[in-house]
Parts: sequence; structure tokens; C-alpha cells
Amino acid sequence: MRNKFLAALVCSALAVSAVVPTVAQAERHRVKVCRDVSSRGARNTGTVVGAVAGGLAGNALSHGGGKTGGTIIGAGLGAVAGHQIAKHNDTHVRCHWEYRG
Repeated sequence: MRNKFLAALVCSALAVSAVVPTVAQAERHRVKVCRDVSSRGARNTGTVVGAVAGGLAGNALSHGGGKTGGTIIGAGLGAVAGHQIAKHNDTHVRCHWEYRG
């Protein structure tokens, strides 16, 4: 009787140890992770180019003694527009797969 009990105990221990790694492997799963990537250099370049272009346009469109004010306002608006355009065009999504569990 004792030998049958020990044999049953060993068999049940082997069965549990065979199931545990399978359950642990089933819990791991593959996940796609994506994030927005952009370079700061392109934004700075867009800001500078926009400021210069806006300043030139503001100077050309202003009249008489208001040329300085037109240049400053044009440069400010051009810098904002150039920065936003560069930010929109430079951002892209980069994805990779990770195993989690």
C-alpha cells in the first residue's frame, strides 16, 4: 500500500511539473509597441527659415515708418508657422515587437 501511495505521489509531481512550464509559456505574448519619433534639429531649422522668410515678407509689405514693426511681426509669425510645418512633416511612427508576460 505504501509503495502505491509513493508511486501515485511521484506521478502527480511529474504531471504538475510537466504542466507548469507550458502554462508559464502561454502567459507570454507578443505586443506591438509604437511611438512617435521626431528630430529636434528639423524643428529648429524650420523655425529659423520661417522667421527669415516672414521678416522679409513683413518688411516688403509694410509702409513708410512701420517697416521695423512689420519686419518683427512677420518674423514672429513666420517662425511659428515654420516650426509647426517642420514639426508636422518630421514626425513619424516607429514600431517594434516586444515579448511580455
